[in-house]
Amino acid sequence: MDIGLVLQCTPPASRVVELARLAETLGFSHVWTFDSHLLWQEPYVIYSQILAATRKVMVGPMVTNPATRDWTVTASTFATLNEMFGNRTVCGIGRGDSAVRTLGGKPAGLATLRESVEVIRELANGRSVRVGDTVVRLPWAAGSRLDVWVAGYGPRALDLTGEIADGFILQLADPDIAAWTIARVRAAAERAGRDPAAVRICVAAPAYVTDGSDAALAHAREQCRWFGGMVGNHVAEIVAKYGTGGDIPAALTDYIDGRRSYDYNQHGRAGNVHAEFVPDAIVDRFCVLGTPDAQLARLRELEALGADQFAVYLQHDAKTATLETYGESVLPHLASDVTATESAEGGI
Repeated sequence: MDIGLVLQCTPPASRVVELARLAETLGFSHVWTFDSHLLWQEPYVIYSQILAATRKVMVGPMVTNPATRDWTVTASTFATLNEMFGNRTVCGIGRGDSAVRTLGGKPAGLATLRESVEVIRELANGRSVRVGDTVVRLPWAAGSRLDVWVAGYGPRALDLTGEIADGFILQLADPDIAAWTIARVRAAAERAGRDPAAVRICVAAPAYVTDGSDAALAHAREQCRWFGGMVGNHVAEIVAKYGTGGDIPAALTDYIDGRRSYDYNQHGRAGNVHAEFVPDAIVDRFCVLGTPDAQLARLRELEALGADQFAVYLQHDAKTATLETYGESVLPHLASDVTATESAEGGI
């Protein structure tokens, strides 16, 4: 299982680059960022600096959207970064949340999302694509390669992901919900004539390493409760569209009964007062909290369900400590054992 990192582009940008560089040194495979240009700094500018300061990590948004950015400009930006730094970018995309709502807009429809994925992927892979009535191509991008991963929670979004996406991003680490969403994505891929195993799976959630004490767990919960509020923005739409019950897991829908309002000025921030409705049980299920052994146990459970990557949201007061603990006490145990020599019985 790969381990990625999710950062906000909170100034100073140099700190974002520093955390990305440290993550690569410690063995992380991906560096993702929020893409919400009013709340935080412009991610694509920062990507160029992250890519310049690193050698191997893949870099991209978790997630961009089809509403606030022209699709052809997005494709050109990725292709340019690929030409400058090698093919080390990945595009996570969804319908839109904070980037759209802070402007008074609404998330894009699934038809728009589907079309945007095709345009961005084709252009950023050096191929031609129809945009409106015109067939266009980036004539200088023949060597660029870009995968597009789709984030979503609702049944139709999951079906769309299975039909067209290179990867699926699930922004919570609840094993039951992961099992349901992954199964739905894979079933949709199979119906579309695709190899279900070809759709990569990324589970993303806050991780907070503790010493195992009750006091440390209580603190970790308060640092990560914001995440349940963020997820609740999407869940509220699902409930409005589909209601509760059916095959949608109750763990995904029931907890928002206490949700009253949400202030995007506190979006993704520890101590968000508009996340107080999120109970401890949801924080424990949606996030990965506890000792290194507890972290490993949850990651192995998610890996067994099909997750290829776990991406650590790092929006709390223990950023460097979390990275270092993962690098020293978690990642080494996820890697396959490779020995320098074998016994005589092994043929050497």
